[in-house]
Amino acid sequence: MRVGLIIYGSLNTISGGYLYDRMLVEHLRRQSDQVEIIALPWRDYGRHVGDNFSCTLHRRLRQASLDVLLQDELNHPSLFWLNRRLKGLIHYPLVAIVHHLRCSEARPAWQNWLYWWVEQRYLATLDGFIFNSQATCAAVGRLIGPRRAAVIAPPGGDRLCPALTPAQIMARAQQPGPLRVIFVGNLIPRKELHTLMIALARLPGESWQLEVVGSLTVDPIYVQALRRQIAQAGLTAQVTLSGSLADADLAACLARSHLLAVPSSYEGFGIVYLEGMGFGLPAIASTAGGAGEIITHGRDGFLITTGDSIALAQHIHELHLNRAHLLQMSLAAYRRYTTHPTWAESTECIRKFLQTLVGE
Repeated sequence: MRVGLIIYGSLNTISGGYLYDRMLVEHLRRQSDQVEIIALPWRDYGRHVGDNFSCTLHRRLRQASLDVLLQDELNHPSLFWLNRRLKGLIHYPLVAIVHHLRCSEARPAWQNWLYWWVEQRYLATLDGFIFNSQATCAAVGRLIGPRRAAVIAPPGGDRLCPALTPAQIMARAQQPGPLRVIFVGNLIPRKELHTLMIALARLPGESWQLEVVGSLTVDPIYVQALRRQIAQAGLTAQVTLSGSLADADLAACLARSHLLAVPSSYEGFGIVYLEGMGFGLPAIASTAGGAGEIITHGRDGFLITTGDSIALAQHIHELHLNRAHLLQMSLAAYRRYTTHPTWAESTECIRKFLQTLVGE
């Protein structure tokens, strides 16, 4: 197949969505498919809308020799009208990779109304969809009603190649000392690290340590606010901001931790929860979005209402005090990971779906 993929910026951008796109591209190329990356420049939302009027982009897509064009749904402001202009001028189907809808995120209602308006019109231009979760599929259904061809292909969790055995997970859970909590994700407000800090500040200082892994440069203003929050709460000695890490270093951090806590206000899926489970880490997430498709509350992790720092603190403290429960949940998390599709299985599912669209 000859496949195009429209993204913003670089395919190597660090985020769950870009990881999903990258793993799909790598799989297609291993199967000898040709993949052309069409990278649009990162700008603000309003300037992205201007891409719809780009004669250069319109001509490039009109003349592209493709069997199918994939579009990361993140690019919707650049394409919601351009796709309509292309209809009748191209022979290939337009397929969106939908990680989560922008209008599903927590923000003032008037802003989400704007995003809802643009996303609804964008989604209506497509011939097919690739969804990362049932939750994302349902969110799109609420916007445009009966859908076109679609596949639900959840991300894999095996990128980091976890190698811990159940015996090692058991030994780690029974180690004395503070509960080692890890947060993994870009430091942006949606990930709710500030809520995790509020929760931890409620607990005895000797009962926990937190390592934060994720980019410190995506939202510098938010990072500055976090640093002030940490200092004002007197948590500097217990919190480590490690920044972005290479995969091997991230794997080492997960292997020595007890608990993964990323209480995002919304996750379309939440690859990090599954990756943590591969290292036997129970996960704490919010009930918003697709995390509930990975985490079973009380068995292999906890699901809290967005922003509920009290419940978050209670769950963390309970696992510190009850290491037998931590052990039980750690092993359950590892078992949950072993039953989940691998990246190879999910991306091959997508490839077969694309083949049905192009008639191969």
